[in-house]
Amino acid sequence: MRIHYLSHVPFEQLGAMEAWFRERDATISQSLLFQGDSLPDTTEFDVLVVMGGPMGADDDDSHTWMAPEKALIRDSIAAGKKVLGICLGAQLIARVLGAPVTANRDREIGWFPVYPTSAGKSDSIGKLFAGAPPVLHWHGDTFAIPDGAVHLLESEGCANQAFRYGDNVLGLQFHLELQADNAAALCDACPEDLADGPWVEPRASMLADEQRFEDARRLLGRVLSAFLR
Repeated sequence: MRIHYLSHVPFEQLGAMEAWFRERDATISQSLLFQGDSLPDTTEFDVLVVMGGPMGADDDDSHTWMAPEKALIRDSIAAGKKVLGICLGAQLIARVLGAPVTANRDREIGWFPVYPTSAGKSDSIGKLFAGAPPVLHWHGDTFAIPDGAVHLLESEGCANQAFRYGDNVLGLQFHLELQADNAAALCDACPEDLADGPWVEPRASMLADEQRFEDARRLLGRVLSAFLR
């Protein structure tokens, strides 16, 4: 399995996904867009992973790499590649599929449960969340569900948490891949996001429970197994 990931900022990397891929002898390559790396051809990978970042999904004018990145995502979907989007990555996939990305009613930052939708309850990925596990959120925007996609998960703070488009595209608004050190780096990089809000957890409590990160890592493995089978 050949993995290629797109990174928009230094503090948004593969996290726990890297170990999962390496345990399965996958080859991993990357485009660090924040430092000007080039984008690959779709023949060079089997799985495209699009990571998060603080920019908006329509900030093409501010980031010269964004329009070419969207073209790569579009071409990858058309070529039948597996495409996984995390947070901003999911929003970029939604935009490529014709759905708008807008400001969410509130910022959602911290550990909050997600729930399967009626469609998600019978989906191989959606049903992994049947127990409404707390997952780590960090976003201010939200995607609409693209036409033809299945709405898998929701939360009290944000209605659209995950979608699947066919069998080869998955968008997740939340972060199963973040481990404690990754989350701390995100807190350091974006402290202004932690201003008080109805769905904002303070830094100290967000980072306090190692078991939550371990549970998320295990859930991530089940999600990747179901998606990449």
